[in-house]
Amino acid sequence: MPWANVNGTSLHYEMTGPERGIPIVFIHPPLLTLEAFRYQKEQLGDHFRVITFDIRGHGGSASSKQPLGYQLISQDIIGLLDFLGIEEAFLCGYSTGGTVALEALLTDSHRFVGGVIVSGMSELTDTYNRIRIWLAVQLANPNRIMNFLIKAITYGNADTKTTYQELKEHAKQDMAENVKSYFEQSLRYSCTSSLPKIKQPVLLIYGEKDVVFHSYAQILHKGLPNSSLFFIRDAKHPVPIQSAARMNDIIHLWVDSLQEKEQDERWKLDLTIAQKLHPERYGNIDGHPNDGEHPIYSQN
Repeated sequence: MPWANVNGTSLHYEMTGPERGIPIVFIHPPLLTLEAFRYQKEQLGDHFRVITFDIRGHGGSASSKQPLGYQLISQDIIGLLDFLGIEEAFLCGYSTGGTVALEALLTDSHRFVGGVIVSGMSELTDTYNRIRIWLAVQLANPNRIMNFLIKAITYGNADTKTTYQELKEHAKQDMAENVKSYFEQSLRYSCTSSLPKIKQPVLLIYGEKDVVFHSYAQILHKGLPNSSLFFIRDAKHPVPIQSAARMNDIIHLWVDSLQEKEQDERWKLDLTIAQKLHPERYGNIDGHPNDGEHPIYSQN
């Protein structure tokens, strides 16, 4: 189990894939550990340099004496890249981890060539999820109630009983105070007004059935100057585990498409991706720009 000493703490990390592969750093939400990206390691690791890590106070990483803010996590990612000798990388954040990715793209743009936001948001405004986060903050205490929170979140993300057990076992190492402060950030953080400052290309992936988060997808798609939006048919919020193959296909095709010289009509490249993923649906479409009102659907 490798650790990196960065910013005065010790981070547990894993790295798979070819040495010359394009690096992608994956960022997990509160309570879930790097195990949330088990299928990304397996399925993207043959082409990309997949880097996963446990945020402070989660999994195998040391606890944090400082409140676990998004900026601190971003600084830890920079430290991890320095430790690994990597100059530039893509970021991929899931749910709250997606907000961390946006913060990192804003504050350390010279180190990140692009981002992937999966079921993420620039701020949390809907009542339903704010109540859920508020309850999670109350339950994140070093007692038996914390175990209930762990079981609820890991069960909701798992695709099989085996995955559930492994997610749960890794989450049992999480430190309550760090989990709590990570959750609390969601209730007060917003970078919506700063989205136009993010010039790097950003891929947005959401589940078709994750209806509450569709508004967040549109906010990001309209606010980011260079974004591509894909909805995965029949998928819910926990895309990285429950819809891993389709998510990974989109990431692979999207990153490869960035090598194209002509990016002025980005919608054409996105349409090409959709055609490769589902030729029966998109194979004969002349296409129109994806303006946010008519997002492209990926169906497998």
